[in-house]
Amino acid sequence: MGKNKLAKFANMEEYPHVFQYPFSLLRDKGFEMKGKWNELFFKNDHPIVLELGCGKGEYTVGLAKLFPEKNFIGVDIKGARMWTGAKQSLEDGMGNVAFLRTHIELLESFFAPGEVSEIWITFPDPQMTKVNKRMTSTRFMKMYRRILKPSGIIHLKTDSNFMFTYTSAMVEANRLPVLFCNDDLYRSDLVDKILGIKTYYEQQWIARGLTIKYIKFECQDRDEWIEPDIEIEQDSYRSYGRNNSQTLTQQAIDKKNSTK
Repeated sequence: MGKNKLAKFANMEEYPHVFQYPFSLLRDKGFEMKGKWNELFFKNDHPIVLELGCGKGEYTVGLAKLFPEKNFIGVDIKGARMWTGAKQSLEDGMGNVAFLRTHIELLESFFAPGEVSEIWITFPDPQMTKVNKRMTSTRFMKMYRRILKPSGIIHLKTDSNFMFTYTSAMVEANRLPVLFCNDDLYRSDLVDKILGIKTYYEQQWIARGLTIKYIKFECQDRDEWIEPDIEIEQDSYRSYGRNNSQTLTQQAIDKKNSTK
């Protein structure tokens, strides 16, 4: 492990708004703020919004600046990435921001039923061959439903056509109310300050000529969750950091030339 990463981990241990719980501690003692985030940490009764797979925390920090009347928590297992948003929010004195380092599957260990108002899922791995690992699969939807308030809102922003198509089909199969949906966000007339926040990885996708998709829907109670039974064409590239950069660069060049 590099010295820079070790230094970031050391910083995170000192940050008062960063919570890192080893599984053994969570199993033996539980999380003392579960159900009490507003009371014990934020010291207010404002709605709580999660960014899952927050990476560098661009949405967590960006949204917290736009909405001081809400509380935002970035969740990720990658501490070195999370450090960026944690450092910025601490330096800016933002009292409505926190970061939680854990696996998404353990959310119910940290949040009580109905404690969360909204969830943002920003540029997740589409997990094209593993349905249960998709962050908008019915497996995860059941978990989100348990920690969300009634008719809590879920936002998905993605570069992946596979992920967008799958999520849209899942929403339709389960008759969830759609509040906003667009498969080419930055060519639409509906971009606002919220959707205009761009993550580090999103900027890479845009530079390579890829379109950004977004869907916002209510996560309502369902007696039975239905997985969509459809065939979806797989993306021609993998998530950023595991892709073939030469292929993506050539795609961007081809697209640019085709518009001349």
